[in-house]
Amino acid sequence: MSASTPLALVDGPEAWRRLMLALVCSTIGGVGMWSVVVALPAVQAEFGASRADASLPYTLAMIGFAFGGVVHGRLADRYGIRAPLLVGAVSLGFGYGLAGLAPSLGVYALAHGLFIAMFGAAASFGPLLAHISLWFAKRRGIAVALCASGNYLAGAVWPPLVQMGIASYGWRATHLVIGAICILALVPLAFCFKAAPPAQASASGSAAARGSLGLSSRALMALICLAGVGCCVAMAMPQVHIVAYCSDLGYGVQRGAEMLSLMLGFGIVSRVASGFVADRIGGLATLLIGSVLQGTALLLYLTSDGLAQLYVISALFGLFQGGIVPMYAVIVREYFAPEEAATRVGIALMATLFGMAFGGWISGAIFDLTRSYMAAFANGILWNLLNLLIVGGLILRRRARAAIA
Repeated sequence: MSASTPLALVDGPEAWRRLMLALVCSTIGGVGMWSVVVALPAVQAEFGASRADASLPYTLAMIGFAFGGVVHGRLADRYGIRAPLLVGAVSLGFGYGLAGLAPSLGVYALAHGLFIAMFGAAASFGPLLAHISLWFAKRRGIAVALCASGNYLAGAVWPPLVQMGIASYGWRATHLVIGAICILALVPLAFCFKAAPPAQASASGSAAARGSLGLSSRALMALICLAGVGCCVAMAMPQVHIVAYCSDLGYGVQRGAEMLSLMLGFGIVSRVASGFVADRIGGLATLLIGSVLQGTALLLYLTSDGLAQLYVISALFGLFQGGIVPMYAVIVREYFAPEEAATRVGIALMATLFGMAFGGWISGAIFDLTRSYMAAFANGILWNLLNLLIVGGLILRRRARAAIA
């Protein structure tokens, strides 16, 4: 990180310019998280796989995305944000090419886990969140939330486009086109990032923040990660399986793709709103609100499977849970030193992605076992409860220590 970049640039025009660039990069690179969901029924049909096996590419993609966030975070710490973005662009192009030509489900899954997710799309999320958090102070919550919205904006824009491509040209040709788009768009954008972030304050404030919870950095990080797993196992059920769920109910994959797009579109609204809230009440309290609302939406999925109702519930689910994941980046910046930002944010997001990976797979496995998604929704509710207990416990612990002080 360059100390020659003026600290006065924090929250200034250059910070907002970078935020807009980061949002565009995240939206383009975010296709690596969502195309596999839309392609699931077509890929399952071609390879004659079970629902659980067809969910494996998504699971590997989430695992790869998780580890990739840490790898690209370290790369960004050492060489700046441009380096991971360039690596990500090339890897996305190669990965989608390999997926489009895959002779087996195993190769298709490997392409998503290693190249599309780990070395590709992961560069356009966690490292960008950490990078943007260093350019903002007063408006850090809203800035991080806006940057994280790129991932959901990708989820709102890409699924209908991918479904149209699959319907018109097949899933193989669609993958090849996506790869070309990623290279042609992301490489020029990477060179738009020039100066390093401004120098930040020392770790003393973050140490005091950890002290307000009475926990060591290792213990607090572990609890943050466990909470991330819990909320995202719950989050994965609708996001990963809504297309297949609609197909099973007889509504068709197009309806499911529309619901996914609606879900993630409203998730953008949620992410922006959560940023404003976090700037006022902090990351932990904002995360607690999001977790309560997400659990409520999952309960609604258990009450009805009518087409109109599913559209409404999917919109509510997106509106309720969209702000959850960015809060982990905000919490890390509130309780840990800025020089640890990229690594700590990467670790926290890695935990959430492990939750998404496991949640996507276990939901498919539960469906194969019960031939119904009802038990899978119930499983998500239980994992969401784990998140509520951890986050609520941290807030109560902070209040108790404040009262003693």
